[in-house]
Amino acid sequence: MSTEVKVPVLGESITEATLGEWLKQPGDPVKADEPIASLETDKVSIEVPSPVAGVMGAHGVNVGDTVSVGATIGSIEAGDGAAATPAPAATPAPAPADTAGQQAPASGDAPAALSPSVRRAVLETGVDPATIKGTGKDGRLTKDDVLSAKAAPTAKPPSDGGAAPAGRADAAPAAEPAVRREERVRMTRLRQTIAKRLKDAQDTAAILTTFNDVDMTAVIEARTKYKDLFEKKHGVRLGFMGFFVKAACMALKDVPSVNAAIEGDEIVYHDYADISVAVSAPGGLVVPVIRDADQLSVAGVEKTIGDFGKRAKDGTLKMDEMKGGTFTISNGGVFGSLLSTPIINMPQAAVLGLHRIEDRPVVRDGQIVVRPMMYLALSYDHRLIDGREAVTFLVALKNAIEDPTRILIDL
Repeated sequence: MSTEVKVPVLGESITEATLGEWLKQPGDPVKADEPIASLETDKVSIEVPSPVAGVMGAHGVNVGDTVSVGATIGSIEAGDGAAATPAPAATPAPAPADTAGQQAPASGDAPAALSPSVRRAVLETGVDPATIKGTGKDGRLTKDDVLSAKAAPTAKPPSDGGAAPAGRADAAPAAEPAVRREERVRMTRLRQTIAKRLKDAQDTAAILTTFNDVDMTAVIEARTKYKDLFEKKHGVRLGFMGFFVKAACMALKDVPSVNAAIEGDEIVYHDYADISVAVSAPGGLVVPVIRDADQLSVAGVEKTIGDFGKRAKDGTLKMDEMKGGTFTISNGGVFGSLLSTPIINMPQAAVLGLHRIEDRPVVRDGQIVVRPMMYLALSYDHRLIDGREAVTFLVALKNAIEDPTRILIDL
């Protein structure tokens, strides 16, 4: 008996996706609701669960093919997989090569149970997942586990002191000249969408960037003083983003145009703050939305961001979590960025870029002192936001960060 595997509903207005990878191969045993394939949409990766328990049948489509909602992409056959997966011979066949020309890891059916992001990391690094101890839930491998295993030093064979082995008159042969290689990799649907949206933003909006800097002394002191108590009470680490999101919400109330959008010949003002936060995912940056961030506490913001970051790495963010947003914050400082001019996340009117914290000399009360400083960058649509409003927003944000008590008393 055969059961068809169909493309599930992908979300409102999403009618098709690209098959990113098969997580199960023909003959592999499959449990009910176990992921068997990964689909790439314009925004996120979605796993396709098996409708029943059985054995993976033939693949109906290939990796990279575009599939529509409701289309049949494969089948699940009756059985437990025992007959379809016999024990390997004494000399197993070599594993297929991955896109980089390296041999893919051969570790039984272990890769089939990995999440899309982990499986991709395994293929890219060539690390055998069977040799790695997982640190995720129930001992599952994470992407960080794979990258850490790749970065771990490997033992080198002991030197023979330069002496040639017995029976050899010559020393070691000269090294062969380096071979120059190129690799062509098809852009993922997510990367194509990111490229299109960024270019559309530049073609549509009159983008201008205004800069300021902020003294992080007070926030760093508050974080150092309360981080242990904060984590004990709320179960999440106290970071800097919680402060910046709350400070931004206050500044957005002072300067409503920064929280607005242009629709046709109308300006739409929002009396709420849905803050989009850029987080890193295997296929590129994704921008989930903190709904009603102005109504959340710092702890609520930190919990939401932490959850987004984890699920972005696992590829389990939902489509609805990526929609909307009235203002975006992008923190390039976590990657070491000193200064940047971020691009607007259309149809929003502005985006705030955060950067690394760096000790710099500044003047305080006529004295040159060293302070932990961060550059702030506000890119905005000049069709809607004037320079005065952009500067006013940044100054309000700066004041709240340099005196966090303002966040507490909404000043």
